[in-house]
Amino acid sequence: MRARSEASTHMSYNGRVGAAREHVKLALRRALLTADLDLGRTPFVRRVAQTLASRGIDTVVDVGANVGQYAAMVRAAGFAGRIVSLEPLPDAFGRLSRRMRSDDDWTGHRVAAGAQPGRATIHVSANSYSSSLLPLTDLHLAADPASRTVRELEVEVVTITGLVEQEGIDPARALLKVDTQGFEAAVLDGADDLLDAFAAIQLELSWAELYTGQATGADLTERLERRGLDPWTWDAGISGADGRLLQSDTLFVRR
Repeated sequence: MRARSEASTHMSYNGRVGAAREHVKLALRRALLTADLDLGRTPFVRRVAQTLASRGIDTVVDVGANVGQYAAMVRAAGFAGRIVSLEPLPDAFGRLSRRMRSDDDWTGHRVAAGAQPGRATIHVSANSYSSSLLPLTDLHLAADPASRTVRELEVEVVTITGLVEQEGIDPARALLKVDTQGFEAAVLDGADDLLDAFAAIQLELSWAELYTGQATGADLTERLERRGLDPWTWDAGISGADGRLLQSDTLFVRR
């Protein structure tokens, strides 16, 4: 009986340690993102920059820019082309705007992207970068409590087709990067036939339902493969306390 009790205590201790480690990892990741020093993603962004250079891609459409972490890291990795960022949250866009002032080839719009132009309600997370036009699931909240919704906000929505026309972007020389927290399928819907034209597309893929009604990573991968885009390189994102991969970033390139 005592042995069983000790074993139970040991398992409970291990569970607490595992949860504590995951909490520390997520806290560190948030701090690194804020400081533009997300070391876990830097090698991936370097590979992205190498791919852009090798394929003559000179424009990055940065959908879900937040405060500009991704664009800043792509710049640091050597990308010297044009960047067009989309970010609907006013606070995040304010920080993004301050960054863009020192870069003549980096512009932005305070909008979200979706299947149709109009207005929509975004669920604003405490950590900002988990904010989404879709509601959070309990699984996501358990993996990262800082993703909890703290308010809702109405934002403007544009389509990628409309943005490309407005900005005079040549999709054949552009990367469409989409990090919209589960809303990736709707963004692709708004790109319509341009999915057959973009030189590369980068998506944040979810391997479990982290936002209600989102498309799975497998579905989005199959969708892009049907449009002539193959997985090229990828990077692991967040994982659950049980070790299950929940999100990853994947770069797809034109076949």
